[in-house]
Amino acid sequence: MTSHDPAAVIVLAAGEGTRMKSATPKVLHRIGGRTLLGHALHAARQAAPRHLAVVVRHERDRVAAHVEELDADALVADQDEVKGTGRACECGLEALPEDLEGTVLVTMGDVPLLTGSTLRELTERHERSGAAVTVITAELPDARSYGRVVRDDAGDVVAIMEFKDALAHREAGDEWSHVVDVREINSGIYAFDAALLRSALARVGTDNAQGEKYLTDVVAIARDEGRRVSAHLVEDLWQTEGVNDRVQLAHLGRELNRRTVEHWMREGVTVVDPATTWIDADVTIGRDTVLRPGVQLLGATTVGSEAVVGPDTTLTDTVVGDRASVVRTQAELAVVGEGASVGPFSYLRPGTELGADGKIGGFVETKNARIGAGAKVPHLTYCGDATIGEGANIGAGTIFANYDGVAKHRTTVGRHSFVGSDSVLIAPVDIADGAYVAAGSAIEGRVGPGQIAVARGRQRNVDGWVARRRAGTATARAAEDALAREQGDGDVPPPEDSPHTRPDGTDDPTPPRRAES
Repeated sequence: MTSHDPAAVIVLAAGEGTRMKSATPKVLHRIGGRTLLGHALHAARQAAPRHLAVVVRHERDRVAAHVEELDADALVADQDEVKGTGRACECGLEALPEDLEGTVLVTMGDVPLLTGSTLRELTERHERSGAAVTVITAELPDARSYGRVVRDDAGDVVAIMEFKDALAHREAGDEWSHVVDVREINSGIYAFDAALLRSALARVGTDNAQGEKYLTDVVAIARDEGRRVSAHLVEDLWQTEGVNDRVQLAHLGRELNRRTVEHWMREGVTVVDPATTWIDADVTIGRDTVLRPGVQLLGATTVGSEAVVGPDTTLTDTVVGDRASVVRTQAELAVVGEGASVGPFSYLRPGTELGADGKIGGFVETKNARIGAGAKVPHLTYCGDATIGEGANIGAGTIFANYDGVAKHRTTVGRHSFVGSDSVLIAPVDIADGAYVAAGSAIEGRVGPGQIAVARGRQRNVDGWVARRRAGTATARAAEDALAREQGDGDVPPPEDSPHTRPDGTDDPTPPRRAES
């Protein structure tokens, strides 16, 4: 702990946020993969306080549970019926030790771009200046309805006046009538001397335009006691921007994402199209990785070095190893090993683990599947509740039938085994190392090492069926012509579109080779 670590941080998160028009408390809305409150707590902890308190009221239990989830050491303080930021701060103080001394920072739960470094700078400036109160301020071209900061000729803060009160002074034409034209605004983020804050809040009343207990009135009390009030003007206006409605939520979310994407580009990540790339705040990415257009990296996703992700890929809480390739894929709580490839059009559900140099190909869905190093599930397959050994190959169209209508069961495919195309593995099934399953088989028992399992009906050809059951159709005529040719009737020419016709018009008896999967 340095000499400028605050004694405490109080985060005000009691408001309802009626302009959000939502059943969800405002501070629980999300941008960049965190709630607004989550961003506030992250910044607060980076300031390294001895104590952290969060003041709650609206949807108290939901917000308090979220605080516990994010920071088990944070104290939860309840605001009572008295309205206003002053009363909220007072309730936060009451949750802290009575003998607390030093600097208390007060921040808001809806200012998501505020950083821990700015809070540390605020603490240092406050303590070096010897001020009783220091407020973060910003200058806006249009101050709108923000509270105004009024300074004296020496640059110290004389008062912080709410916009409605400034308008009232304008209408009265008194000595404060100019305040409404001031462009320096109050961010609502402060550093206080703990003893001054406690004694001043006890004297703050509700005699104002809104009938609330203003935290800003502490400034006037400090001045009346002859104590200094200073301002910490920040150039980054975004750090003072709060969220009041969903338009502002999206506005700040877009700016947060721009900053996050730019950060990773400066760390050595190639982002082909920053405008269509979204990266959450808790994501990590290695150098020389390429993110193609339409990529979303969400939650706690980690991407290694020299990987390629995208285009059109969404990864949530997923780990991608070095040199891996993930194309047009959706994945959640999955692991993609080093040098592995996934996609296109793959869906990796929770519990998927693809080993190094393995492959999950096009139109494959996996769930709770461990796929070994170098193993392949190339295309058109559902692979659920499975363990696939190193070097195994799963043919196209294979279904791991893991659910019997009551319970899920697991399938094991051994090392370097081969499952032929269009097979169904009816779990529970154990296919040993070095075994084969013939294409088109429905397997419901064990296949031993070195065995091939064939589980399909034998082919039976019924002569004359088309002539009897489909007489008069194009199929029947084609069959009749083909039979005539096979029987050597030279009066029947081969059809022009026959796949076995040579360029010279003669019949080629050699059928085309089937492409191997």
